[in-house]
Formats: sequence, structure tokens, C-alpha cells
Amino acid sequence: MEALTARVTVDEHATVTGWNEGAERLLGYRAEEIVGRRAAVLLAEDPAARDLPALAALPRWHGTLTLRDRSGHRLRARVLAHHRAARDGTRDWLLVSAVPGVRNGSEDDTLMRRGLMQSPSCATSVYDTDLRYRRSSLAAQHALGLGEEELRGLRMTDVILTPVSELVERRMRLALETGEPQYVENHARAPGEAREHAWSVHLYRVEDPDDGRVLGVAATGHDVTEQYWARKRLQLIAAASSRIGSTLDVARTAQELADVAVPDLADFLSVDLLTSFEEDAEGAEGADGGAAAADAGAGDGVSLALRRVAHQSVLPGVPEAVLALGEVDEYPEGSPPVESLRSGRGLYRRVFPAALPAWVADDPLRIARIRDFGFHSVMAVPLSARGTTLGVVVLARHRRPDPFQEDDLVLAEELAARAAVCIDNARRYTRARGTAVTLQRSLLPQRLPEQSALEVASSYLPADPSDGVGGDWFDVIPLSGARVGLVVGDVVGHGIAAAATMGRLRTAVRTLADIDLPPDELLTHLDDLVARLATEAEDAENGETAGDVGATCLYAVYDPVSRRCALARAGHPPPALVRPDGGVELLDLPAGPPLGLGGLPFESVEFDLPEGSVLALYTDGLLDSRTRRADTSDDGVSRLCRNLARPADSLDALCDTVLGGMLPQRPADDVALLVARTRGLDASRVAIWDVEPDPAAVAETRKNVIACLEAWGLTDAAFVTELIVSELVTNAIRHAEPPVQLRLIHDRALICEVSDASGTAPHMRRARTFDEGGRGLLLVAQLTERWGTRPGTKGGKTIWAEQNVQ
Repeated sequence: MEALTARVTVDEHATVTGWNEGAERLLGYRAEEIVGRRAAVLLAEDPAARDLPALAALPRWHGTLTLRDRSGHRLRARVLAHHRAARDGTRDWLLVSAVPGVRNGSEDDTLMRRGLMQSPSCATSVYDTDLRYRRSSLAAQHALGLGEEELRGLRMTDVILTPVSELVERRMRLALETGEPQYVENHARAPGEAREHAWSVHLYRVEDPDDGRVLGVAATGHDVTEQYWARKRLQLIAAASSRIGSTLDVARTAQELADVAVPDLADFLSVDLLTSFEEDAEGAEGADGGAAAADAGAGDGVSLALRRVAHQSVLPGVPEAVLALGEVDEYPEGSPPVESLRSGRGLYRRVFPAALPAWVADDPLRIARIRDFGFHSVMAVPLSARGTTLGVVVLARHRRPDPFQEDDLVLAEELAARAAVCIDNARRYTRARGTAVTLQRSLLPQRLPEQSALEVASSYLPADPSDGVGGDWFDVIPLSGARVGLVVGDVVGHGIAAAATMGRLRTAVRTLADIDLPPDELLTHLDDLVARLATEAEDAENGETAGDVGATCLYAVYDPVSRRCALARAGHPPPALVRPDGGVELLDLPAGPPLGLGGLPFESVEFDLPEGSVLALYTDGLLDSRTRRADTSDDGVSRLCRNLARPADSLDALCDTVLGGMLPQRPADDVALLVARTRGLDASRVAIWDVEPDPAAVAETRKNVIACLEAWGLTDAAFVTELIVSELVTNAIRHAEPPVQLRLIHDRALICEVSDASGTAPHMRRARTFDEGGRGLLLVAQLTERWGTRPGTKGGKTIWAEQNVQ
């Protein structure tokens, strides 16, 4: 074969360095005669400048040279020159030229025709001007399932009864009429093919080279199935990136995976999660995937419980499914899901309905589904993310005839990996949100306490409903003397950090309220606490503030006996009051600084609230208008007043009315709303006596108390009440300063209060065996539901005790 081509090498100095048998045959020189000599001796004449450009800049040159052979004869040869570079950096030229006379030129046309017609991969057909088959290559005949004689005279639409053939004929006609080549790409199963192929078809007009007469049209088709599926896989991966994980919902994410993969990859797909997933199991984090599956319950001979969370099919209604969404099934040993989870890798299997695998032998429903729908190929891929095994994806084919192959498994594993990360994100989010919601619920009152002074209702809306956690809070705190404390507060920020701070402040308010501090003093102590929390936050970040720790608060105490309400606020919006006649106003309260500034005073103000008045306490998120159109004539305060004035059947309905009229669908800030309708305690249920500072007055006081209890119908409580009154009044006369006053209140409980002018609070102590005193408060504590002391309204103190008389 070397003799058919002349091959000569010439170095950069134009010296011949190589000479083969073909060169000897072309020019007559033997290798030993020419190697080492200058290449110029081979030229009969210098090439024209137009035929020899700057060779050094070209990787390759071709042209015609006039050469001189060994006998001195001139000949013209077509030369192809390659400019080469060796590994050592040297360069040379390889010149090649075909040796003439080695083939019969008359055979070329026959060779060309035979080559095209016998091509095994290029499906070529030639049609006449009526678009009827004239000749077809072997590849075209194989694809069409017909021989050349059977095809001759037919049109493509006669042979292939699909819309694809109609499209190709229209393009053939266009190529025939315009002379412009046409291109068609389709994916279909040809009559002679066992499976679908993708074809790239070029159509072009055939003309007579001599007179330009149109002879017909030719079609060449190339099988581009592999390229087609590679492109489809890339498109599927791109679609998965945008469609899987659009939400932080586990079931929705799993369904998105199913919707992406069907029908492009599988005819049926199911996503099953480990039942331990529901218990928030982290799974095994071993070096191999088998450890995770073993911990999940997929050990040798042990079935595996999986819950169906998503499935999809090419058929409406997913009739292939043996499980409904949410149902749990036990997958036995040997089944693809169990094998996949045990190995930690994907797998694919052929299914033959005539010889079903052993793992479905005891499952008649699955056997029926396999045979009814003709499942022939199944694939299982584990869902794993961050070392956690979550479940398995099962894919199956029954409509598409091609079984799963290795490329399909790689694609399925890629889709499953993306979905697993999204599902794990959803799982972690669900767990974090559950923790946050649990925290929030534990910090906010789940049920407002029962008391007689107020009828109350509340609403709470976090800025992020999916999170459900915020820093706003409210509370209703029963106090001594049938009074009730109302509190609404707002911590800076959102989320768990704000909720945790809110919880500490709510606990502090309850503790301070329990010792009956007036509103201004309570806010002063709360201000100190917020300042300490801010300092702790700075220390926790090595001197760098982790975030602002601040809050606003409104605290109110309502007394149903006097029908007076004492309020103080720390940078919080003032409350609104709806009077019994329907008028609405904001109470004029000194604003006070926000909590945490320190060193600034707070001021309490008292108001008379007629029975039936509605007091509305809220956080500033209710007035936030950032999501509304700016309207200076209709600010948040006036809207609030108008909504509070609207008729409502109940306080809960009033809350809904206010929130619906004030807020967009998604508030920009957390919102807490607490509304309370005042009730008054009838004077007939309150008895007051001034007690002389004389021990002899104790007996007269007991008589008065007994008579009052009889009038109230509480004779069963007379004995215990008499003991309590005796102890408290005696202690006040002996150890305190006058004036001494006794008050009985018949509310949900029977309340006994003794007031004196001394600021010294009593302390319960354990009396020794021979002590004559010291047992009074211990006796009171044993006989009552609760007792305590509070500062008096005009100095001094009040000791109180409550009995359950219901």
C-alpha cells in the first residue's frame, strides 16, 4: 500500500530526511540516492508565488508542483504538505502525493454508487420528481422493512403512515421546487425497527450535471439516537434544577421529581420514604450505603416498611400503583427497593411476565399489575442526602419498548440526588419549624385564664406564616383582689431569637405581676432585664453585638371593684378604648422610652372604664402601612378606630373585623391583638370594714364577716373564713400600723383582704414546739388556695387570701 502514495519528509533547512517506496516509484530515486540532499533538486521549475504562500505560517499546504524525475523528465504532481512539530520542538514537512496509474478511473462511479447504497448507517433514498422511491440504500431498506423492489414506485406516505412522513414529503417538495436543502429531525419507530430511533434527515434536489435538468430529490438519514437521548437527558436535568424543590414541602418535592421523570424517563414512577423518616430519624452515616439501609430495617431476610408519598404515570389516574398516597407497604428481601437501599446504589432489572421474580410471588396484586400493564423493565434508586437515607425511587417501563440501560440509571441517580437534597432540606425545615412553633406555642398563652373582671379575645399573626414564629406577645394575668393584668409586647426582630427573648420577657412580666407591682414599676424592672439581655448578647459575640435586643411593652391593670384601669407603656402604641356608646378613642398615655435604654422613668395613668367598655391592646404591626398605598387622610390610627367601631357579634368576631380591615393578606410585621370588655363587680358583692387598732375589735370583725357570708349564702365557708380573718386582722393590729381595713370580695373566689399602713411585708416561718405565735400565716396558707401581699394604693400594704367557693 505504501507504493500507492509518495511520502517525503523535508526538514526546516529544505533537506530531504525521508523517502518511501511510493516516492521511488513516482520519481525513480532510491532512498539512499536522495536522503540528505537538498529538496530543490527535485523541482523542475520554481513554483509560482501565487501557488506557494508563506509556508511557515500554515499547518498545511496543497498545490501542484513541476518535478523532475531521475531520468530528467518533467512531471506535474498534486502535493499535500503537512507542517509538523516533533516532541523535541523541531519541525519538518511531510509531503504526500498519489502515485498515478494505480487505479482504473472508470470504476469510480460504480464504486461511489455501491458505497452509498451499501452504507449500513446512512439511510439514503432517491426519489423522482413525483416523490416516488427509485433507489434506497441497505440502511434505508432495513429501517423501512422493505426491499428495494418492494419500495420502487411508492411514496414515503405509502410506506410510513405517520405525521412524520407527511412532514418529510412537504419538505421534499419544497427542496424540489426551490433547490434549497431541507433538514428534518424526528424521533419515531420505523416499520423495520424494534425500537424508536432519532433521525437526522437531509433533503436536497438532484440535478443533471450537464444540462441542470431536475432529476428528483434525495434523502439521507443518520441515526442520531444517542445524541438525541444525551440532549434529552441534559434537558431533563435542567428541568429538574428549576422544577424540583420549589417548596419546602416533602410530599410536594417528591411529586415534582415524579412529574419531571414521567414520561421522558419512565412510564411509571413512585417515591417511597422510610417510615423512620416520619419520626425524624437521621439514619445511618456509615462509609457504605449498606449501613444506612441496615439501620433502616433492610437487613438480611427482613422486609422494609416504606410510605408512598408521590407517584406519576403516563396513564391518567396512575392505575399501575398498588398503593395510594400515604399508605405503607412492606417490601420483601430481594425486591429492587430493598436491594437498592442495602447497597446504597441504583440498579435496573428486566421483568418477564412469564417468569416473575420470587419477591412478588406472594403479592397477587403486584403480579396482576405487572401482567395487566406489561411491565418489562424496572429501576430503583436510593434517595440519600448528607449521609442520610431517606427512601427510594422506583421507575418502570411498560409503554416504551426499550428497557432501562446504564445511561438511564446515571440520569435517574442524578435526578434522585437533586430531589434527595431538596427533600432533606424540606425535612430539616419541617423539623426546625416544628421546633420553632412548639417554642412559640409554649411561650404564648394557649388558653386565656378564666376570670370575671374581663371578657377577652386575642389574635396573633406572624409576619412569616410558614415560619409561625415572632417576637410579639400578649398575656392575661389574674391578680389579687379580682383584678386582671393585661400585657402586650413587641420584641425587635423575628424568628426563634426574637421568640426566645419574648419568652423571657413574658416570664418576667408574670413574675413581676405576681408581686403586684404597679404598671410603672413593673416596666422599670423589665427595662433593667432588657438591658442585661443586650449585654449578654454582646458578651456572647466577644464584644460584637449579635443583634439588637430591644422591646416595647404596654401593661394595664383593671380593677372590677373600682372600675378603674391603671396603664403604663414603654415605647408602645397607646391602647384604643371603645366606650359603651360606640365612641372610639386612643387613651392619652405618656409614651415612655422603649425597654432597654435604661435610666428613664415610666409613668402610670388611671382611667375610669364604664362597664361594657372595650379596651384594645395591639402591637405596631397592626398599624404598619408599608404594603398599602400612601394616603395621608387615612392613616393606621383612623383605620383602627373605624374598624373597632364596627358592630361585631363577639370579641372574636371583632378581632377578625379589625385584622381584616387593617392588614393585607401577608403582614409586613408580626401582629398581636388583645381586646377586653370590662365587667364591674356589683357593690353588693363587696364588704368593707374599718377595724379599730384594738385586739378586742377582732371579735366584732368576725361577727360582721359571719353575717356577710350568710347574706351571700356562703355559710359553708364561714368557719375557714373566720379563722383567716382572725389571723390576718390580729397580725395587723399587733405588728402593723393603723388604719386597719378588712375587705371581703365575692367573685369567682372568696377574697379576704386586710390593709394597714405599715410597709413591712409579713413572712411565713416555721414556729418551734413551745412558741406561742408564728403559726398564723402558715395556717392561712394551708386553708386557702393562694395568698400574698401587695403594696397599698396610698402606702402601706395589703395581705390577701383566696378560697375556692364554687
